[in-house]
Amino acid sequence: MAQTLYDKLWQSHVVHQEDDGTALIYIDRHLVHEVTSPQAFEGLKLAGRKPWRVSSIVATADHNTPTNNWDKAEGTAAIDDPIARLQVDTLDANIRETGSLAYFPFKDLRQGIVHVVGPENGATLPGMTVVCGDSHTSTHGAFACMAHGIGTSEVEHVMATQCLVQKKSKAMLIRVDGALGKGVTAKDVALAIIGRIGTAGGTGYAIEFAGSAIRGLSMEGRMTLCNMAIEGGARMGFVAVDDTTIDYLRG
Repeated sequence: MAQTLYDKLWQSHVVHQEDDGTALIYIDRHLVHEVTSPQAFEGLKLAGRKPWRVSSIVATADHNTPTNNWDKAEGTAAIDDPIARLQVDTLDANIRETGSLAYFPFKDLRQGIVHVVGPENGATLPGMTVVCGDSHTSTHGAFACMAHGIGTSEVEHVMATQCLVQKKSKAMLIRVDGALGKGVTAKDVALAIIGRIGTAGGTGYAIEFAGSAIRGLSMEGRMTLCNMAIEGGARMGFVAVDDTTIDYLRG
C-alpha cells in the first residue's frame, strides 16, 4: 500500500500504539526557549528527574529578547522588562545545569528566532520529529520533518521521556503548480490557500505541500509556507526533500 510522507514519518517514530490509535511517538529534536521551559525544568527537579536525552535539546532565548540596544548594559541587564530578563536568566541557569546539544544564549551571534536557529545550525534534518513549546514549530516541516508545537506540560514530558502521547492526524495534500508571478511570495501562496480552505480548513490535518510552484520556492519560502500551515488550522505542514533541501543543508 502506498504511503504518504506523513505516513512514513509517523510509522518510523511509533514506539507503541494502542488499539484506539493512541501512540507514543519518539522525539528526535527538542527546541527549547525561555517562555515555555522554566515550568518544565522545575517539574523535573520536583520529581527528581533529569532530561532523558540531553543531546536532543537545542536551546536559545528568542521570545522576550530585545532586538536593539544590546550594548547599553552587560549580559541580560540590557533587557529592560524584569519578567523577560528573569525568564532569559532562568533558561541560562537551567541549560548550564542540565546541558544541551547546543545553546545560543542572549547576545550570542547565532542566537535568534528558534525556528530559524535550528535550520541555520544544522539541528533540523529531514526525517526528524521536531517539537518546541511554540505553535509555529511547523516551520521545520520545510525539511520533511514531522514538526509541531507542544504545550508546557508536554515540554516536560518530552524532557522526561523523549516521547509524546498523541493520535495520528489526517493527511491532506495541497498541490500548487505553475510559476509564481513577479512579487508573489510564499506568504502570498499561504494566504491564497487559507483563503480557499478557511482558517479552520486544516483542523485535524497534517498538510503536505507539493507541485511545481512549491518546488520552485527557496528553503526560506518553504519554511514560511509550513509556518503558516497553522494559520489554516493544521497541526503541521511539510514539503518533501529535493535538491533544494540537500543544497541548503550542504551549504
